[in-house]
Amino acid sequence: MEQKITDLIVHMSHSHQQMARVIDAERQVAVRMAQIVHDLPDSEPSFDGIDGLMENAGRVNKNMVSYLSAMADLQEALAENLGLVIKEMSVEDEE
Repeated sequence: MEQKITDLIVHMSHSHQQMARVIDAERQVAVRMAQIVHDLPDSEPSFDGIDGLMENAGRVNKNMVSYLSAMADLQEALAENLGLVIKEMSVEDEE
């Protein structure tokens, strides 16, 4: 039974590493987008007027929300899986 739990923890660890890699890639995209926005000139940007500026600002906001949502999903998955492992370990200790 201990070996099964160990195998489960190893599998979850690999799964979490892959999720972290995906989220890190999304983070890098969000950071790059923020750098691009920071490098934009403060006066008279050429975004086809206010409508274009609003559209591009909306895209940046959408990427940031997507990144934060992915982080929340990762934390939720980690908490759920850790809860299952702790529950399984406590059942084993009672036996």
